[in-house]
Amino acid sequence: MKVITTHTNADFDSLSSMIAAKKIYGDALLVFPGSQEKSLRDFLIRSTLYVLDMAKIKDLDLDSIDTLILVDTRQRSRIGDFSRILGKKDLRIHIYDHHPSSEDDIKGEVEFIENLGATVSILVKIIKEREIPITPEEATCMMLGIYEETGSFTYPSTRTDDFEAASYLLSKGANLNVVSEMLVKELTVEQVSVLNELISNAVSYNINGIDIVITECTLSQYVGEIALVVHKLRDMENLNVIFALISMDDRIFLIGRSRIPEVDVGSILAFFGGGGHREAGSATVKDKTLVEVKEELIRVLKANVRLVLKAKDIMFFPVKSISANESMEFARETMVKYSINAMPVLEDEKVIGIVTRQIVEKACFHDLGEVPVREYMISDIKVVKEDDPLDVIRDIIVGSNQRFLPVVKNGKLVGGITRTDLLRLMESTASPISEHPYFEKKRSVKHILEERIRKDVLRRLRDLGEIADRMGYHAYLVGGFVRDLLLRRENYDVDVVVEGEGIKFANEISKVYPVKVKEHKEFGTAKVIYPDGFTVDIATCRLEYYSEPGSLPVVEKGSLKLDLLRRDFTINTLAISLNKNTFGELIDYFGGQRDIRERTIRVLHSLSFVEDPTRILRALRFEHRFGFRISKHTMNLIRNAVRMGFLSKLEGRRIWNELRLILLEDAPEKIIMKLEELGILPSIYQGLSFTEKTIRLFEEVRRIRSWYELLYKEKPCDNIDLYLIALMS
Repeated sequence: MKVITTHTNADFDSLSSMIAAKKIYGDALLVFPGSQEKSLRDFLIRSTLYVLDMAKIKDLDLDSIDTLILVDTRQRSRIGDFSRILGKKDLRIHIYDHHPSSEDDIKGEVEFIENLGATVSILVKIIKEREIPITPEEATCMMLGIYEETGSFTYPSTRTDDFEAASYLLSKGANLNVVSEMLVKELTVEQVSVLNELISNAVSYNINGIDIVITECTLSQYVGEIALVVHKLRDMENLNVIFALISMDDRIFLIGRSRIPEVDVGSILAFFGGGGHREAGSATVKDKTLVEVKEELIRVLKANVRLVLKAKDIMFFPVKSISANESMEFARETMVKYSINAMPVLEDEKVIGIVTRQIVEKACFHDLGEVPVREYMISDIKVVKEDDPLDVIRDIIVGSNQRFLPVVKNGKLVGGITRTDLLRLMESTASPISEHPYFEKKRSVKHILEERIRKDVLRRLRDLGEIADRMGYHAYLVGGFVRDLLLRRENYDVDVVVEGEGIKFANEISKVYPVKVKEHKEFGTAKVIYPDGFTVDIATCRLEYYSEPGSLPVVEKGSLKLDLLRRDFTINTLAISLNKNTFGELIDYFGGQRDIRERTIRVLHSLSFVEDPTRILRALRFEHRFGFRISKHTMNLIRNAVRMGFLSKLEGRRIWNELRLILLEDAPEKIIMKLEELGILPSIYQGLSFTEKTIRLFEEVRRIRSWYELLYKEKPCDNIDLYLIALMS
């Protein structure tokens, strides 16, 4: 039995997430673990659609649950009686949540955890991707969750994904009149009385330089929606931070609200067994007096509230920079002279890029020392202003993998921050960088493998992982298979790399299964061929370098990271572990997931097209096939490589292989038109051009091919030859 549940005292985000999860898990029951907020109870009374889909926890045999789907929480202390079955053998747990992690967290077999304004936004993304139909009433319910949890898109936790989810729901018929009616809340007489008492008892404390209001009251009878009262007080008095302690029914309710990053309410209230977000949270305390809880709260605040560091507090200055027109050789000499690894590149006193020692040394190695720095600098960079906080700095250096961060004032360079500076700061402030979500380079995609891959292929992949375990190797899926898996495109060209001996691994497979092995000893690779024709290409993890522009690479044994570093584009640098204990773990060292999500083709370093100009043709082919865009920096590098004639250094066979792959694409004339625009065609064949006549000939080729297929001839039509004739005509 599958059950979808949420946290006790459920709110609209809880309900809407449950409804959204029900669309994904059609055969699951919806069950609240306990109470709901009053506004939610009122909505449930009015909406018969959702009442019919609900089951009561008291009517369930908890032991019969084999899959528990948690939404809007992953804390064991917040799921009521469902926590009793967490240790049950073979229980599958799927989690969808937007809350920060805590010590009380449950680990799920499937986890979708994102830092969004609402959990339902995560689920709506999945519904949209899978094209699951929803009714206008379901869309309205989901919209309620987004509006409530984001404060109608006003809370700082709101993200662009929340807006996109709301836009999608509106297109599916969500009724904003219902949303407005349910979320506009007027205070009751009892709540107004509580508000007056909280105002009277409010005291402002300056804790570590931050003004924090703490207030309290004691109630003789139950009053609902106390959090709403505290929220109203914060807005009325325009407070940055408020904590309210309400003694009611033999317990103390602790509610916090914060508008500033210096005070993380969720972290503070975790000390009291509660939790929440940076901006809002709550906790319930038993067996303590109001005075005791207040004193403890002040102690916790003093120990955990810190002024947020800004760029001007941690930057170094002056910064050694270089003009965009200086040569690579001059940059190399400057870096050696001053023992620096990166420099900002300036033009008219404005920062236009960054050049690193790695780029400079590779350029000089390829006899490009006289080339201006602007040609190979990293141009798609971010800068910060003096008053930008540490969170912004960390997002750029860690999340965008930018090693050097220029600090500007009125557009002019005033300082710099390096990755090393950030690491040292994290160590000194006992705030490890690994806590940052962007630092997590691994996540599980086992559920995607199970959903998208044929059962026989999945079984074979698991078998490869078990063989690797026995040999003491690490085995990984890599390349286009992984990329297309995340793009939800079918691709059974399977490439596996091993941290070990690739040929030895392939031969071990043949000892266990009836497969043929074709060895390529000079490259340390092998092809494993199954009886049904399915193949797996096996390789040893390798590193490579190029002795000169356009030459074939020199290959040596290396690690997984070095193997991925030699790939052409970031979208092709992802790997999935096949070993049993980590099966399905996605490894992303170079931001491949980000670029797939943003639909971007990006090279790994600025000399990528110098070392292998065929990557230019590949970039254009991938852009066309996937509907992606080539990043601005990557396109600048393509134009530079074409201008400097690196394509002419290639062997004809290598160009032909890439051209052949282009002609196999749907509507290849669109790619060839781009080759014409970039001036690449003459490098492929002197005098080659693409005109209106060529376009008509390509269209005619497709008509001929369609006609030929209707003849049902045994010999297939050779599209490549026909396209080549059209191109040369």
